[in-house]
Amino acid sequence: MMETMDDIMHPGTRVENPAFPHAPDGWTRDTALAIAREEKLRLEEDHWRVLKALQEYFARHEPDKINVRELHDALDEAFHLKGGLRYLYTLFPGGPVAQGCRLAGLEIPTGAIDRNFGSVM
Repeated sequence: MMETMDDIMHPGTRVENPAFPHAPDGWTRDTALAIAREEKLRLEEDHWRVLKALQEYFARHEPDKINVRELHDALDEAFHLKGGLRYLYTLFPGGPVAQGCRLAGLEIPTGAIDRNFGSVM
């Protein structure tokens, strides 16, 4: 692939997938689809919205400073009109944070697998 002057001047700033600008390195939609198949999920528009929201949240916070309660509340608010967390658990039976992070290519934050914070598994 030919490099542009911008690539040369600002290495590592190219976004591989403009629809997911905060995706971790190496993550693709195909990666998420493969994991979803293993977990028997069919990803639809709102699933992708959650994955994008998770990736953006993680991009804005230090990895060791992820506040699971804050993240949970942010997802609840973002999907409030559709039913909030109840709706998100229908999309992600393994928890919108825990299962969502797996699909989004993110490390599951400490405490997210707790039954009270993002997983029913």
